[in-house]
Amino acid sequence: MSRRWRDSLARASVATRLLLGALLLIGLLLPLAGLGLAHHFRDSVTTVFDERLESLLNVVIAGVRFDEVEQRLVHERTLDDPRFRQVFSGWYWQVSDGDSQILTSRSLWDQRLPLEDGPSPHDLVGPRDTPLRIVSRDIRIAPLATPLRVSVAAPSHVIDLEASRFNRLLGLSLAAIGLLVLLGLAVQIRWGLAPLRRLRNDLRAVENGDAERLGTQLPAELARLAGAMNAVLERDRRRLERARHAAGNLAHALKTPVSVLTTLADGFPEDSRRRLKGELTRIDDAVRHHLARASAAGDGPLNRPIRCLDTLQPVLEGLTRLAERRGLRLEHDLPESLTMRLDPQDLQEVVGNLLDNALRWAEQRVRLSGGTDARGAWLLVEDDGPGMSEADCQAALARGAKLDEQRSGSGLGLAIVNDLVTLHDGSLTLERADLGGLSARVWLPDRPW
Repeated sequence: MSRRWRDSLARASVATRLLLGALLLIGLLLPLAGLGLAHHFRDSVTTVFDERLESLLNVVIAGVRFDEVEQRLVHERTLDDPRFRQVFSGWYWQVSDGDSQILTSRSLWDQRLPLEDGPSPHDLVGPRDTPLRIVSRDIRIAPLATPLRVSVAAPSHVIDLEASRFNRLLGLSLAAIGLLVLLGLAVQIRWGLAPLRRLRNDLRAVENGDAERLGTQLPAELARLAGAMNAVLERDRRRLERARHAAGNLAHALKTPVSVLTTLADGFPEDSRRRLKGELTRIDDAVRHHLARASAAGDGPLNRPIRCLDTLQPVLEGLTRLAERRGLRLEHDLPESLTMRLDPQDLQEVVGNLLDNALRWAEQRVRLSGGTDARGAWLLVEDDGPGMSEADCQAALARGAKLDEQRSGSGLGLAIVNDLVTLHDGSLTLERADLGGLSARVWLPDRPW
């Protein structure tokens, strides 16, 4: 078996494995059973055929006598079967002493049956090379001193015809039985694996965020499994919730000390102040980066679809006012039906960072749009700023990268967005925008698998 077939079998479903096993078993047992039945039937037909020949032999023996007047053998009875009178019909009888005394059925015409020594009955080749089945017996008739060999023969193809007819019917019957058994097993397997399919669908619903627990209306074995999985899901959900709360608390706990240290740094000499503020900025950047990752990793594949426009409305309103104060125009064209599988806070973080970056570099316009494709949904943020080269686009996704030190900001916005969408199996693409500046495209799958 090739490696490709082994790999295919290794990935085969349980139902496929059971059906293949049943097919293999049926393919082995039914032919063996058919061979055994065919052999037994042929033996039975041969036995019945031989018994019939023995009966005909007894009739022939009963009619044989020696006419002392004419000094020859005579046969006083006729067999009712007309085939013994039809020339070369294959049905023959013969009485012979091996010399001059001989009697034959009319069907033998000018031919003779060989006087072979051997078990009776047995097969031989008769007139015109016809395969025959023959029974013989030696008898003595007074006053003959030599025993007579009495033989009755019939064509053996009669047995072959009966056996062939039975084998044909047997083959059709076994094929029908095999097909019915396979159909029955397929129905049984489908019915037996229905709880597993239900459990799989429940797991998919939990993965997609459409449900929080697995159904337990299952057979006893699977119900215990579903209960154990529900316990694991609940425990992980509590742990993730505590982790997110801890991340938020840590952010608040670090914000004040960093702010105080930044204020205190203003009292230091210029050289020390610059170095101290640089280190404090690195601490703040690192905290923001890792807290964003911890927040995004919280719910992962269990998010329900959310409406993007409703979730982003507060962000768009705030940034629109900010854009107006800077003399910029923020446009958005989001379909009301557009949804994404993302935590609302994470979606606001993603779009907020992208729009903040675009507003920082735009000259007049920033545009937000969105849509769907065959496998997911996308959001596109464009500006009419100077844009970036391909090398700058790659560098901008690195944590803490800052391409222009004269602009405000920590340089973490695009890196945080990239981390967030990557944790949800999505992608962030930076290109040249139709407006002339930077185009940031976020794509997220509509399923977590």
